[in-house]
Amino acid sequence: MFTIFVSIYAAGNYYVGLRFFQSIQSLIEPYSLFYWSGYAFLVISLFAGRLGKRFYPGYVNDLFAVTGNYWVGAVYYSLLIWAGIDVLHFLTSLIFPATRIIKYPSFYFGLAVLLLVFLLLLYGTWNARHPRIVHYDITIKKSVPDLPELHAVMVSDIHLGLVVDKDRLKEMVNRINELDPDVVFLAGDTIDEDVRLFASNKMPEILKKLKSRYGVYAVLGNHEYIGGNNELAVEYLQQAGIHVLVDKCIKVNNHFYVAGRDDRVAGRMNGKKRLELSRLVDGIDHTLPIILLDHQPINLKEGQLNGIDLQLSGHTHAGQFFPNTLISKRVFENSWGYLKKGECQIIVSAGFGTWGPPIRIGSNSEITDIKISFV
Repeated sequence: MFTIFVSIYAAGNYYVGLRFFQSIQSLIEPYSLFYWSGYAFLVISLFAGRLGKRFYPGYVNDLFAVTGNYWVGAVYYSLLIWAGIDVLHFLTSLIFPATRIIKYPSFYFGLAVLLLVFLLLLYGTWNARHPRIVHYDITIKKSVPDLPELHAVMVSDIHLGLVVDKDRLKEMVNRINELDPDVVFLAGDTIDEDVRLFASNKMPEILKKLKSRYGVYAVLGNHEYIGGNNELAVEYLQQAGIHVLVDKCIKVNNHFYVAGRDDRVAGRMNGKKRLELSRLVDGIDHTLPIILLDHQPINLKEGQLNGIDLQLSGHTHAGQFFPNTLISKRVFENSWGYLKKGECQIIVSAGFGTWGPPIRIGSNSEITDIKISFV
């Protein structure tokens, strides 16, 4: 899988680099070595940032990591735009043969592509850093004595680390507290990959400032496992006063249950397959509302078959940036938003943070605000 990714990444980078070089070749011919050297630095920055945290943690590695993440976004959109221009140029030359004498790609083509990609990344960065509050009003057909309604806030895919830093975490905590929730749910990928960065930046202390009547409940996502320190991630989250549910079900104040599933990748990463949902909720009182936290919204019929009233998930990022937003809708039954299957209601968050390119185009960062009425 890694070999396939590297091959595609290398081919895409070569194509984009060649197109930009061709557009300015007449201007920089004597300095082509400098062009390709600088370009190679940008290409390898992704891998240098990933590997560097083991050997040279600190500002140098942070520079490589951030540069690499943005570079992936830049190449992605450059590739799409250049490919579109190539196809259009080919079709135009077939229909109007006289256009073949026009120099292609010209300096102005390259400048236009560069400017467009820059504007896309600029907008995508701004959009990713301005999360929205998304509201849902739902009804669960179960009567709860002394609790006619529950005000819940759910956040997924915060990806705390280098890009989503402690300042953005403070902003998130403040906005959640302003909503004055009864309960807060963290639906996985709270930590990006580097648990040490999460701890050294004192992020648990900031998370500890979340305020709610019934507490904060979290599940792990695939990124807590990818980092290789899922147990340490649980420990740090617990230090923040968060109830981490790894295949656990807990009754909250005798009013409702919160069931938290381990992530689907657990079996692959640590050899311990997660519990079947039927076993997780076996023996609990199904006359009370059951809220399920499951990071990845896959096989959604499970909730319907096992008496789940509300499932909260994330993982998809709603595709994060176009045209991945369209692909995500085809891959997931519910890529973002609300879906009802029988009596099971499912809400999938687009997530607060980002992964890879720190941009959002065609999706929004969000904090999910849910008013639940019990009848």
